[in-house]
Amino acid sequence: MVEIELDGKAVEVPQGSMVMHAATKLGTYIPHFCYHKKLSIAANCRMCLVEVEKAPKPLPACATPVTQGMKVFTHSAKAVEAQRSVMEFLLINHPLDCPICDQGGECQLQDLAVGYGKSNSRYEEDKRVVFHKNVGPLISMQEMSRCIHCTRCVRFGQEVAGVMELGMVNRGEHSEITTFTGQTIDSELSGNMIDLCPVGALTSKPFRYAARTWELGRKRSVSPHDSLGANATVQTKANKVMRVVALDNEEINECWISDRDRFSYEGLNSTDRVTTPMVKQGGQWLETDWESAMNYVAHSLKTISAENGPEAIGALAHPISSTEELHLLQKLVRGLGSNQVETRLRQTDVTGSASAPWLGMPIAQVSGLDRALVIGSFLRKDQPLIALRMRAAAKRNLQVLRIDAGGDDWLMPSVGIAASPGAWLNALSEVAQAVAKAKSTSVPSGTISLPVTASAQKIADSLLSGTTSSVLLGSATVAHPHASDLHVLAQFIAEQTGATLGFLPVGGNAVGASLVNANGAGVNSILSGDRRAVLLMNIEPDADLPNALQARAALAKANTVIALSAFKSPDLLEVADVILPISTYTETVSTFVNAEGRTQTIQPAVKPLGDSRPAWKVLRVLGGLLNLDGFLFNSPEEVLGEALSENDLNKLSNQSTAAGLGNTNLSPAKGLERISDVGIYAGDPIVRRSSALQLTRDAKRSNQLGLGQALFNELGLKEGDAVRVTQDGHSIDLPATLESYLAAGTVRISAGTHANAQLGPMFGSVTVSKA
Repeated sequence: MVEIELDGKAVEVPQGSMVMHAATKLGTYIPHFCYHKKLSIAANCRMCLVEVEKAPKPLPACATPVTQGMKVFTHSAKAVEAQRSVMEFLLINHPLDCPICDQGGECQLQDLAVGYGKSNSRYEEDKRVVFHKNVGPLISMQEMSRCIHCTRCVRFGQEVAGVMELGMVNRGEHSEITTFTGQTIDSELSGNMIDLCPVGALTSKPFRYAARTWELGRKRSVSPHDSLGANATVQTKANKVMRVVALDNEEINECWISDRDRFSYEGLNSTDRVTTPMVKQGGQWLETDWESAMNYVAHSLKTISAENGPEAIGALAHPISSTEELHLLQKLVRGLGSNQVETRLRQTDVTGSASAPWLGMPIAQVSGLDRALVIGSFLRKDQPLIALRMRAAAKRNLQVLRIDAGGDDWLMPSVGIAASPGAWLNALSEVAQAVAKAKSTSVPSGTISLPVTASAQKIADSLLSGTTSSVLLGSATVAHPHASDLHVLAQFIAEQTGATLGFLPVGGNAVGASLVNANGAGVNSILSGDRRAVLLMNIEPDADLPNALQARAALAKANTVIALSAFKSPDLLEVADVILPISTYTETVSTFVNAEGRTQTIQPAVKPLGDSRPAWKVLRVLGGLLNLDGFLFNSPEEVLGEALSENDLNKLSNQSTAAGLGNTNLSPAKGLERISDVGIYAGDPIVRRSSALQLTRDAKRSNQLGLGQALFNELGLKEGDAVRVTQDGHSIDLPATLESYLAAGTVRISAGTHANAQLGPMFGSVTVSKA
């Protein structure tokens, strides 16, 4: 530690720290623009100049290392004069457009100009003009004349997002921040540049000219779109969500949120919102009142249960649903005598599955790993902020290992095996054999005996040499037809190498759903065609289920399909018989349990839209109408108190209950195999209705057919050419895109899309031909 004196106060900081760090520890504010706690030091704005004893001139606090006995003066006459001079230079070319600037009221330059600026300018020459740039649907660079060249956005792309999308060209007053020629900003974390920009150069396109910051109400919230549970602030005006920004929480999301968390709020105000109960009569949808709709639902469930038995009733719920809602849904279904309830919407193999799968460690510990084997994951798009932590760790000593179908660039160094989904079990078996040999033990029963390849041996050696390791199972592993076997092998590898076994849970409240027992017989059982009544909560069959054609056929056989939904969609209107409008997470008290098992409760930011009701209230009333015990709740807090207890963290478990592998004679499929990701902007009903997100490159990629280099050449394709893909006798034409990292014999077709709804399951054999 080094002790210095700052404005007459003694403070100790670690050796190598900068004066800025010492000031932060003391709570002393030093004006700055380019410095940011999460970015490298650039020292190019010079606003943080301070006086250092015996130094011949003011020094930048962000780039001046502390030395023993140093005396620093942050508000001396010399320091303030230097800061005022820097401010004068910054304002020379800055346009006087604060009244029309979207950053007005929350602008660092505006704030500091009050304290360090002058009432008039000595500069009489013409101000420079920087022409606007179109960089995509999320970020506006319409007024780049405001840019003060702090380079925060440039450094964020290189150091945090992992991809350099912005850079600075030219020199002096001709400098400009810009993209590579003709390119857009496409990172899944790009919206953080808006927060980082200290002026009004980078602003939010969807929020542009929508409201003034001082007009907005603010509520702490949690993102329900992935299992990280990123903390955010929801900003509202006139009972409408206007903007979502990051809220600092070092243990979860640091100070970042993904674009999915930031811009999905547009979907909350979609024209698809259902605001009145609807019942289908004679093929026509009619609006009705709550009492009639609830009596209709209760009568249908009673009749079907009496005539066909309780197991004729099933329920599917999206894990975007809150803990309170999921608890009451499973309680209602089980109160009727059925076990047919499920939130693991894409998991078709539930044999021996873990009772409450989770990350296996606190989220913050990901940053300290030195080995990570990730199996079957689209990590960068599924879990953008966990990928961010791993990317930072990889710059230190983390070795990232992966087994998947390739195709995705995680923007970090990694080694592993890229293979078609049918070969994943073989690849993992090879790693297990290499580990077993090194540890002089036997592999799980049923493991396929194969010669160990160099790639598998490299993965095993890396894990065996690690001190803080993790084996993580991703979304594609969970959805794999042989998820149980992959789980058993991964568990064996983790146990033998001393690694932590973890899952990357799919859905904002996937862990909460497990803890409240909202999972039962599996999605295939509910969609077997044997259910006479099916409740769907926050579900759109074409987009949320593993085989849309199978789902439609099963729901068509049901006597009654009851949808609790905030939105209507063509597929829901086709299969449902009644739609009960429920509130979104911003309109009711909601509790989510994130990947590390942390329970987070948020309050409503706006009132329910129209005549919609919180789903917990709907289920509470329905339970009463069905004469079920235990539905007399007065508040969501009472529901949560029954649903979760302080000991629930002890229920978290990633252990498989299978004795060994069940597919001893499994061999990879012949021909081409399908691999299915769920597009980053296709995972839930809210995100799918964000118009800005649906214009991004990632959204467009979800509607394209991904082909490897060899197949691309074989078919003689150019980017965007139409290709006919056939699966299980169903065909559709899609534009082709080259994905050079994709494993040989693999075709990527995204789930959750219009195209997917016309094909078969997420995994299986396909054929492709030039259309």
